Amino acid sequence: MIYRMSFNWLKHYMPRSLYGRAALILILPIITLQLGISVIFIQRHFERVTQQMTASIVLDLQFVLAQVNAAPDLAGAQAVARDVAAPLGLSMVLPAQDGVSAGSRLWYDFSYRVVNRTLQEQIDGLSAVVLRDTSRVELWFDTGYGPLRIEFARSRVSASNPHQLLVWMVVLGAFMTVIAYIYLRNQLRPIKRLAAAAAEYGRGNVVPYYPAGANEVRAAGHAFLDMRNRIERQTQTRTMMLSGVSHDLRTPLTRLRLGLGLLDSEEVEPMVRDIDDMQHLLDAFLDFARGEAEGEAEVCDPIALARQILADAARMKQAVQAGHFEGAGTVALRPMAIRRALENLIGNGLRYGAEARLSVTITPRAIVFCVEDDGPGIPADQRDIAVRPFTRLDPARNQNRGPGVGLGLAIVEDIARAHGGVLRLGESEDLGGLKAEIVLGR
Repeated sequence: MIYRMSFNWLKHYMPRSLYGRAALILILPIITLQLGISVIFIQRHFERVTQQMTASIVLDLQFVLAQVNAAPDLAGAQAVARDVAAPLGLSMVLPAQDGVSAGSRLWYDFSYRVVNRTLQEQIDGLSAVVLRDTSRVELWFDTGYGPLRIEFARSRVSASNPHQLLVWMVVLGAFMTVIAYIYLRNQLRPIKRLAAAAAEYGRGNVVPYYPAGANEVRAAGHAFLDMRNRIERQTQTRTMMLSGVSHDLRTPLTRLRLGLGLLDSEEVEPMVRDIDDMQHLLDAFLDFARGEAEGEAEVCDPIALARQILADAARMKQAVQAGHFEGAGTVALRPMAIRRALENLIGNGLRYGAEARLSVTITPRAIVFCVEDDGPGIPADQRDIAVRPFTRLDPARNQNRGPGVGLGLAIVEDIARAHGGVLRLGESEDLGGLKAEIVLGR
């Protein structure tokens, strides 16, 4: 536990996507390796090379300086520039005007430190080392005939173009990183396709999918296809079975109703109500069992669908109010299933209260259908139980409310999950009753 907690802070700075983490895994070792090689090996190598090359020119400089100091007069000292310094590849000026007392260099010239240290340690009388550019070296000495300036090519004290190795390392590292990223992206693409197919199937859409990629990804893809096929077969079998049950049960109920309609007795009315109750219960069972098999996904306007439901409720003289409608847009959903879910929520609201209200909110990431009522609501500790199939809450809530089997909210939750969404239960702030929200992702 201590080991895990010590790295929790790092999770906030890690990339969230698989591409980002894979790129980090690729780039971080390459950068670390290049920095390690550059600092530990290359820098030390070039320092030793620079030190050796600088030491090799020290003998020439010491010889020229000794000849200048041994000259009998200024003319003899100046003749050293022609007879000694020039053959050695050195440019000498004596006396030099505007002598300097401190060295200078370019800010990116990292070899200056080695050159300056080596020259200062081995040459007496050296006052300043000036490296104004990368082509020339300028040395200043104090002599008996005034300031002495000696210039020579920079290539004599340090390796030429030492940055080329670093440039090649960076270029080749970037090139190999791009190649590795392209290869990794091709390996990750089947995983993203599998995730997209699973997400679409979670919303009730069956999209074409063919396993590809590495063996492990192919195995996961085949497992997903087998699972999807089994679920589809089970759904089709359940639908066919329920269609047969619906046909077999509705026919006897219809005959019973017609038979009772021919009798003129007060005892017939309770029997007719029992048949109506049986019909209602049968419809509830079929609605729950149909689940996500109802209709195909269509692109429709959620607000237009909600207004159509309100118009139908108004024609049926139901006390359903129009709430707020925010946002705009279309989304792919099963309109018949969503309509049945909203009508179930409205029916429950009118069953336990006097009025209900329907609202729709559309955001860039989600669509929220909200149904509120002024009934007794559902306590917070019983909301998880209320959505379970065949669960009925406090019997006092259902007195004189007609038959029920506890499938209303279960049907709504099943439809919400078939669309990749959720059903949230809460309390209406102004009406005081139940607040049911169907939240669908976009």
